[in-house]
Amino acid sequence: MLMNGKQYRESLKKMRPNIYKWGKLIEDVTTHPATRLHVDSVAHSYDMCFDEEKKHIYTNKSHLTGEVVHRWNALCQTVEDQVGNADMKRAQYRVSGTCQGATCAGWTGLNVLHAVTFEMDQDLGTNYHERLQKYFRYVEDNGLALAGAITDAKGNRSMKPSQQENKDLNLHVKEVRDDGVVIRGYKIQICGVAASHEIIVVPGMGYKESEKDFCFAAAIPRDAEGLTCVETRRPSDNRDEEDGWDAPKVGNITQSYLIFDDVFVPNDRIFMNGEFKYTGNVIGYFAAIYRAAIGACVAGQGDVMAGAAIGMARANGLSQKPFQEKLNQMAINNEITYGLGLGAMLKGKQHPSKLFVPNPLLAHVNKTQVGSLPYTTKVIAQDISGGIAETGCMPSYLDFQSEEYGKHLLEALSAGTDGESRARLARLVEWLTVGGGIPGCMHGGGSPDGARLVVRAFTRWEDYVNDAIRIAGVKGEIAEPPKPEKK
Repeated sequence: MLMNGKQYRESLKKMRPNIYKWGKLIEDVTTHPATRLHVDSVAHSYDMCFDEEKKHIYTNKSHLTGEVVHRWNALCQTVEDQVGNADMKRAQYRVSGTCQGATCAGWTGLNVLHAVTFEMDQDLGTNYHERLQKYFRYVEDNGLALAGAITDAKGNRSMKPSQQENKDLNLHVKEVRDDGVVIRGYKIQICGVAASHEIIVVPGMGYKESEKDFCFAAAIPRDAEGLTCVETRRPSDNRDEEDGWDAPKVGNITQSYLIFDDVFVPNDRIFMNGEFKYTGNVIGYFAAIYRAAIGACVAGQGDVMAGAAIGMARANGLSQKPFQEKLNQMAINNEITYGLGLGAMLKGKQHPSKLFVPNPLLAHVNKTQVGSLPYTTKVIAQDISGGIAETGCMPSYLDFQSEEYGKHLLEALSAGTDGESRARLARLVEWLTVGGGIPGCMHGGGSPDGARLVVRAFTRWEDYVNDAIRIAGVKGEIAEPPKPEKK
């Protein structure tokens, strides 16, 4: 079923309030200043499914029925589907300037579980894949927005989950019943929860047999009994939630800490329970899909930063021409991450379950660039915009509204345009480069160092050496020296 933005908002209003921020319960996520803007951003995507010019970006066909569904409800079966994923993300960033978590990570998790449950059923004779297919149909029929809960609190990083003094630091199965299980623990820094109907929970890493209790995947209603969601605070959150132009009133991604306090999950919503050998595949497929597409995310925000930088130059009374080389570099940075992601998709392959998985090597290379190039783009945006956007030396919106001196402040800021317009653009650049609009380029979706380890593992080093030896015509032995013995 396709929902429009109004229907989507109404569906969220019906959910049990269980989200907190600033120590208080958020009664309605569609109107509260801490969550409203993210809901608005997701609602826009729902509306675009009915737009004649944009619906091809925001919709796809169901692998179950062949009917048109929201793209974030569909299985990605082809390279074109994965490219559609990237193009939707870039388009979403150009609407709001920031991430739209409720149509991203949960959807990716659902796609990944489609493949992993297929593998488990083939190898173990389980019926997880049948359950997942039924849940997939439920998601499509109801047009749901899904958050994806991967990251556990973890605790001491040098210790396994089972070795932690507090087992709740990693989400785990506490009790097994005939009709389901009871789970406890923490998932943290989870994107888009406030704008979601359900949460797709998957293991946070690859586990061995000693960690079976932590090998759990399921679909859990965002308002499930026993689940409490606490919104995090980001730079400029106070400004985001105030009236005025001190922060743009669009987008504003939300993140949550999820507290699972004896949450019951029925069997028909469980897609992994103790099958530790398959947890590595969950992470591997997820990272390949997510890290291929994230290049489009940062490219979309880079598009907005380029536009903001040009607008800021003009607001300062300057033309675009003196900054063209710097703007060119911003565009190059954007297309590098977008193009690398597309390369990962084009070099991917279809899993036996029909899920199309991007090439992991190129996807992880893309993540290393996502962890660096957008920051260069941000610096260039600040450079072009001037000190008004970068130093923070600007009065607040409320000061501009002062009957006593507000008009003088606006006069002081007038340059290539009126003072208010210049202030608004300066705040946008500030928000995009040092404020709440930063999408988590460095560690969002995992660390660049982790991606580098995967690059090292997937690169065919010995093949390269053998090619070089052959081309050079080397006759002698070229071997890796043995490791020195420990004394």
